[in-house]
Amino acid sequence: MIRVTLRSEGGRLTGFSCRGHAGFAAYGKDIVCAAVSVLTTTCVNALETVAGVQAKVRAEEGDMDVSLPPDAGRDAQVIMEAMRQGLRDIADAYPKHLQLIEN
Repeated sequence: MIRVTLRSEGGRLTGFSCRGHAGFAAYGKDIVCAAVSVLTTTCVNALETVAGVQAKVRAEEGDMDVSLPPDAGRDAQVIMEAMRQGLRDIADAYPKHLQLIEN
């Protein structure tokens, strides 16, 4: 199971961690893993290219941790909220393979 933990402070998303593997299908054919990977990677890339925010990112196989700087603006929040909505949709459709934790 993939566990994504969204961190927030004062109503603003401040980062997320993503751990594990979905186990929905064989490696290379796992649509849940692919969907989560696309959402999280696109989020990090868009934070930089669209919002101009340099997030602190640590990524290894099956493990990612992302933290926004304190001065991340509205565009960064919109990007993070879009990722959250996509993850909610996947978790609703595949609850045995993705757990979304919101702190």
